[in-house]
Amino acid sequence: MRLRRDEPIQIKTPAQIAIMREAGLVTAAALHAAIAAVAPGISTAELDAIAEREIRLAGAVPSFKGYHGYPATICTSVNNQIVHGIPSAEQVLRGGDVISIDCGAIVDGWHGDSAVTVHVGHGDDGAEPGSPGDAELAGLLRACEQALWHGLAQAVAGRRLSDISHAIARAARAAGRYGIVREYTGHGIGTQMHMDPAVPNFGRPGRGPVLQEGMALAIERMLVLGQPQTRLLDDEWTVVTEDGSWAAHFEHTVAITADGPWVLTAPDGGVSGFATLAGRKTLAGRNAPEPVAAGAGDQQKARD
Repeated sequence: MRLRRDEPIQIKTPAQIAIMREAGLVTAAALHAAIAAVAPGISTAELDAIAEREIRLAGAVPSFKGYHGYPATICTSVNNQIVHGIPSAEQVLRGGDVISIDCGAIVDGWHGDSAVTVHVGHGDDGAEPGSPGDAELAGLLRACEQALWHGLAQAVAGRRLSDISHAIARAARAAGRYGIVREYTGHGIGTQMHMDPAVPNFGRPGRGPVLQEGMALAIERMLVLGQPQTRLLDDEWTVVTEDGSWAAHFEHTVAITADGPWVLTAPDGGVSGFATLAGRKTLAGRNAPEPVAAGAGDQQKARD
């Protein structure tokens, strides 16, 4: 997200958060289906069709399709594309590529938003000439995802918005010499996909709005192997690195509850993600309530 508005931050009721959880689970299922199909030889247009089918079969609506004229259900950003890549029948994945898939779904007017980056397996054609090695790419993806989870862990009532930003940046810097993209940020989410507040991926802690129960944020992290400067392509959507270095993008929607952060787009509510943070343990007894609405599917309680 780049757009910044000055509107009151939307506070949701528990029932509204429950619907957002449904939207989050639909988003997660669509991402899972698309990721499962990633392989050398598949086009990004085919991945888009898979995600859209999954969303519509669930009775939901794609968040992205038609948004400010965007033509597809998902964003597919390959290699040096950071965000907002448009799926195309002409863009066929090669062995060794990385692809970021960003997806959103709407259930009863409420949004979920999530993104993940994966490494394409090696095919007969081999990797793109001059591409980074497997170990280097694995490190980039791991650093980006872990920085996101450090930020999600700060989504606690009573803390400040910039505590999330600071935790993300600190984790990214500790992981290695990666470029930290500053121009595109996380955002509030609810009855619209992009709402206040903007959630930067850098900054000093203890600043910005106080986090309150009922807030929902789409927190996203973007890292690159080179310099963080970006360039917008002529399609007016696709954002690439200025120096051609490869990128990673991870995102989750999280609700702030009385029992801690509830990751609405993670099937387990965030339990496994928080458990992987270095030096952290799950806190027994801090359970976020799961929705009981029909169609939400099998769910586990999330712990901070």
